[in-house]
Amino acid sequence: MLNELDYLDDILAGFVDIGLSGATVLDSQGMANIIVKSSKEHSFLYGHLKKFMQDSRPYNKTIFTVIEKEELLDEAVSVVQNIIGHAPRPGVGFMFSIPIAKIYPMGIEE
Repeated sequence: MLNELDYLDDILAGFVDIGLSGATVLDSQGMANIIVKSSKEHSFLYGHLKKFMQDSRPYNKTIFTVIEKEELLDEAVSVVQNIIGHAPRPGVGFMFSIPIAKIYPMGIEE
């Protein structure tokens, strides 16, 4: 998840540079932001979340990609860390990987 959208183009360009051929980028919104923006201001967490969310952006981007080779995964992590690693403040984003057991292409004849 990327909170600082200014980094998005550089990350995607970096992915292309290392041979990562595809990714899906979705608009996303964190749970805390939704709670703060809701009409239920009486929520116990509302006051704490509102203070915490004061300087944050309301929306972020979530980048999904399927990487089959461990080496390419390591390169993708390095790309993101090199771009975001020296960000001026914490909370710019986070990334994680999940193993994928099998991929089922749809609509492709072999």
